[in-house]
Amino acid sequence: MPQKILFSACLAGFKVRYNGSDKPLVNATLQRWQREGRLVVCCPELAAGFSTPRPSAEITPAANGASVLAQQARVMEAGGGDVTDSYLLGAHLALETARRHGCRFALLTDGSPSCGSQFIYDGSFSGQTKPGSGVTAELLRRHGIEVFSDRQLTALIARIEATERS
Repeated sequence: MPQKILFSACLAGFKVRYNGSDKPLVNATLQRWQREGRLVVCCPELAAGFSTPRPSAEITPAANGASVLAQQARVMEAGGGDVTDSYLLGAHLALETARRHGCRFALLTDGSPSCGSQFIYDGSFSGQTKPGSGVTAELLRRHGIEVFSDRQLTALIARIEATERS
């Protein structure tokens, strides 16, 4: 059975990132999956009501998406605004979207306080990164959805092909 994939809207070419840009990921397999209706495009931040552009935001230092879900950390804008509740809402809306469409996999943009799955920014707004997951990536994983970053496309393709062969 063909697998559906929750797919970051910015990777699909939509200008939804905090600075109004996109981060298109162009690949023949992705184009085929799009034609087959397998990509479920989602931006957790827009789903939660953020506009584009919007202030940059990072998870507080020494924390990650798991810490935010446990209410032990916050997501803060560069100017000091606390946007934690909106990031939590976006994560839950993304999970709901994935469940509604039967997505077992997600391909998300790394670095984002929502979608980062391999790394996030360190909370200092200095451009420094650290290993870790954003709020949405962490919530999806906790609910059994396999999350891949935009840098792991080859691994995602191999994983889906293996799943569909079995």
